[in-house]
Amino acid sequence: MSTGKNGVEAAGSGQDGIRVVIADDERLVRMGLRVVIDAEPDLTVVGEASDGAEVVPLVRELRPDVVLMDVRMPGINGIRATEQLVGGMAEPPRILVVTTFEHDDHVYDALRAGAAGFLLKRARAEEMVQALRLVARGDSLLFPAAVRELALRHGTDVRRAAAADHGPIGRLTEREGQVLRLMTAGLNNGEIARQLVVSQETVKTHVGSVLAKLGARDRTQAVIAAYESGFVLPR
Repeated sequence: MSTGKNGVEAAGSGQDGIRVVIADDERLVRMGLRVVIDAEPDLTVVGEASDGAEVVPLVRELRPDVVLMDVRMPGINGIRATEQLVGGMAEPPRILVVTTFEHDDHVYDALRAGAAGFLLKRARAEEMVQALRLVARGDSLLFPAAVRELALRHGTDVRRAAAADHGPIGRLTEREGQVLRLMTAGLNNGEIARQLVVSQETVKTHVGSVLAKLGARDRTQAVIAAYESGFVLPR
């Protein structure tokens, strides 16, 4: 491993499995996360950054699969860094933001910016590594109650519901709308299939159509769109 300027650390490339970059302004936190992650045979920390400004060039150089991003950092915070990665790369990594507080408003902003989910800093080691695997394979990590509360705090209300009929959500079929509502409740494809009494393959097709029509990168973005438009109201 080599250490660059401003505290950026990089490991050699060419590792097998899921490649992870850790972005956190506390060195001890980064060290602890590295120990947990590197202990897993399918996970490898390939780089570390201590500030959001360091994340983008490091990711462009190392091409990790997942960035474990502290949402609150000095300089450029995790929200802005997420925006730069998602908006500035053709194939950005999956981003899992980390926060101390479940109802941190910065988390909602990071999800809107393109993060695949969030994780609490007090999460157990096994929860963190499972979260990394989950987002690396293209799934989203959402806590429905927490996201609903954050959406409510961000002013999503019934006045936006009419706009849903005229935006991208208005192009959803009735069945696709049902699937989106169940996605906001945190159900996975198997659970949605059982709820609607259809096959998982059918649900997968509907989810893909919902993402395409909403221009959403993943389920997280679709859920945020559902709340932002008023199609689903936080209660």
